[in-house]
Amino acid sequence: MTRPATTLWRRVDVPGLEYCSLHDAARPSIAGTVIVVPDDGPVRVEYAIECTAAWRTAHVRIDATTREGRTRFELACDDALRWTRDGVHVPTLDGCEDVDLSVTPSTNTLPIRRLALGVGQSRDVTAAWIRFPSCAVEPLPQRYTRVADRRYRYESRGGAFTAELEVDAQGMVLDYPPAWERVRR
Repeated sequence: MTRPATTLWRRVDVPGLEYCSLHDAARPSIAGTVIVVPDDGPVRVEYAIECTAAWRTAHVRIDATTREGRTRFELACDDALRWTRDGVHVPTLDGCEDVDLSVTPSTNTLPIRRLALGVGQSRDVTAAWIRFPSCAVEPLPQRYTRVADRRYRYESRGGAFTAELEVDAQGMVLDYPPAWERVRR
């Protein structure tokens, strides 16, 4: 078994940190713990994402605590891209290949690795977007453009939100302005 790559991110717009580990194995996975303190109160999210060998999301476990209480659920995506939440079919997510957690930059690694874009190439995807603190899940159209060897332009909501993502050799985000930056020694 290969040793996981670990990352610590610091939230720059509100108080917060995330510890994340990436297992780049035959069945890649990402797991992390996020603690942020937006204006409406502290949020803690523990997540684990298991992928297929091609970096497509297969299973997601979420354990979130907010001032409203604790929410736990699981999402699963089968080979036909059919999604379920706690075993119940969610047709609005069918066709999504990725999951995107609004509280972390780690999930950008999934499409970056899966798409394997060449410099100058772009691709549209739709992710199963989990919003926090509500834990609502909905489809979110996105676009990734590789603008340099280790830089991607990320767009969502038809370009209403854009960010330039700098990544490391494994496709993990170093900087995600205006919210996150990797803690460096």
